[in-house]
Amino acid sequence: MRVIFMGTPDFAVGTLKALIGSRHEVAAVVTQPDRPKGRSGGLIASPVKEVAVSEGIDVYQPLKVREKEFVEKLEELAPDVIVVAAFGQILSEDILNLPKYGCMNVHASLLPKLRGAAPIQWSVINGDKESGVTIMQMDAGIDTGDILLMERYTLDEKETGGSLFEKLSHIGGPLMLKALDMAESGSLKPVKQDEEQHTYAKMLNKSMGEIDFNKPADVIERLIRGLNPWPSAYTHFNGKMLKIWEADCCDYDLAKEYNIFNENAKAGEVTAVRKKDFAVKTGEGYLIIKSLQLEGKKRMDADAFMRGCNIKTGECLGYGFK
Repeated sequence: MRVIFMGTPDFAVGTLKALIGSRHEVAAVVTQPDRPKGRSGGLIASPVKEVAVSEGIDVYQPLKVREKEFVEKLEELAPDVIVVAAFGQILSEDILNLPKYGCMNVHASLLPKLRGAAPIQWSVINGDKESGVTIMQMDAGIDTGDILLMERYTLDEKETGGSLFEKLSHIGGPLMLKALDMAESGSLKPVKQDEEQHTYAKMLNKSMGEIDFNKPADVIERLIRGLNPWPSAYTHFNGKMLKIWEADCCDYDLAKEYNIFNENAKAGEVTAVRKKDFAVKTGEGYLIIKSLQLEGKKRMDADAFMRGCNIKTGECLGYGFK
């Protein structure tokens, strides 16, 4: 097939590389415009653009892919199919209907569950046991098109947003190649999504990472894993931001067994300082802090943190506490 690929971040790179290494022709790559980054404000190319340039593939970076001039360019390129993976723009119906086989999207969830911008992180935050990749025939809605193929993945007990991102990014490419083969042979059997089962994965922002210790320990622990590595979960200690990278949670019975239980402690209070970690009371249960990062410092294990910061039982984590 003659393919146009649309994608932008790291997640899309695996699918692009799979297409490049296949029998299909990648006629062009469409990605978001270069963005300024860092204090210098220098323009940075997307990961997808970097791969395309290294392979000598023509790259297009329209501000708005829906503009008439660019739709006409796509018509000139005459693709058999447009493959989309985390592109970041909404396609018009003119584009959706242009190729013979339409537009196929690589989506990082088991649709109709977790439509939207951040399905990987929300899968961890929500405590899902299972995630996966769906190849979807795109329509005018947001992640509402027919399901073409699906591959499931069982989350590890300590899965993070970053680790799940990496694993699912390797599933998308081979699954898309299978979908293209089946499309050519006429063996694809599109399945409509069950609208009653759909959920939404809203976009992430940094403010979501502030830990509310009034919530149950298991909810906080999943938030920590889901927002690792970005935007990260955090609290405050002695007026400075304190990122929490890794924690274990335990219920009241385990807390008593580990001698970290304090029924009079308030949420966010340190109830025990041990050799390699320390415990914090939550709204339900306790968090044992394993890895963290104080503002201006590097990430470190809790024991290294405690050697440089004399944290004590009875002190509280959270904004406004000292």
